[in-house]
Amino acid sequence: MGRFSYIFFGLLCYAGSIRAQTISNPWRSGIVTDEFIYETAPYKECHSATIAETPQGLVASWFGGTKERNPDVCIWVSRKVNGKWTEGINVANGIQNDTLRYPCWNPVLFQIPKGDLMLFYKIGPSPSTWKGYLKTSKDGGKTWSAQQALPEGYLGPIKNKPVLIDKNLFCPTSTEGKGGWRIHFEVTPDFGKTWKQVEVAKGPDSLEGIQPSILKYKDGRLQILARSRNRSVLESWSADQGMTWTALAKTKLPNNNSGTDAVTMKDGRQVLVYNHVLPPGKLAKGARTPLNVAVSKDGKTWYAALILEDSPISQYSYPSVIQTGDGMLHFVYTWRRQRIKYAVVNPKKMKLVEIKNGEWPKVEGYTLPEIKGETKDL
Repeated sequence: MGRFSYIFFGLLCYAGSIRAQTISNPWRSGIVTDEFIYETAPYKECHSATIAETPQGLVASWFGGTKERNPDVCIWVSRKVNGKWTEGINVANGIQNDTLRYPCWNPVLFQIPKGDLMLFYKIGPSPSTWKGYLKTSKDGGKTWSAQQALPEGYLGPIKNKPVLIDKNLFCPTSTEGKGGWRIHFEVTPDFGKTWKQVEVAKGPDSLEGIQPSILKYKDGRLQILARSRNRSVLESWSADQGMTWTALAKTKLPNNNSGTDAVTMKDGRQVLVYNHVLPPGKLAKGARTPLNVAVSKDGKTWYAALILEDSPISQYSYPSVIQTGDGMLHFVYTWRRQRIKYAVVNPKKMKLVEIKNGEWPKVEGYTLPEIKGETKDL
């Protein structure tokens, strides 16, 4: 068999695999790419991926090391070149001096329009004590600047991407200190030279959220969706370009105390990627499977669109989503803490079913996985 025959055969097998998955899981309509960014790596575990579109192509980043919180955890970057992801490159570590080293955490990428690619990340022994840092790239992630510490008291975006609002870059931020979980925004009008903060009130019943995503509406309003310990995705709204926000409130969507992400599409619809998991009993934390995608026009009524992973083995988590210039949706997420998964979705091919009473719609012939995974991981 010739070289081109092998390539053609491989493409047929891959297409057949996607079709087979779609038949067994009706919630995969629209998925056109489903692959790992890497197969092997010089570290045991990885987590918290982020993705951005640059003029040179797609760039992804995540943290990897022996285990989350271990001092050898570093920030890694890969680029999509000629249809393939490059080998992950170590671009940041937590070495403080010859005898002290801290882990790195939660990278976040943002491409400045007609400017540099920004890479925010954290360094420190824990989320309550970490500090924010920034590197920039002028060539789409090939090379990076020296590490720059953010001003004291500023962390940068905690997990999810910043959003430009009226020439201000809003970084969705949160803290997890002794005072509990708090959401706020770190706002810069000059891409990191100067900063100010905007607070979001906790709300009634001691609602506490972290790791918000920012959504835009055509009437000028803004919405955030956030992770919580209240068994629900939390929301807040702004009607003045993000300068003030309503108190946190519960949505009708469940949350398993795990990270989410969201993006506003060019057609004005909102896309949320999250674990649609209501923890058992009164527990705040639930297993991180399945990994779901929902769509909404108004941020209130949500429609089931996709299940990116539905294995009973847990740890499909910490997703990030963007929409690229060609209209496609791109997702990256943690796959069992072993690898980073990448998926591309054609939003025009998604089949939407309304989510009622917070329950993922039932489809004849398909059963959601019986969850067997652990819930102890952050």
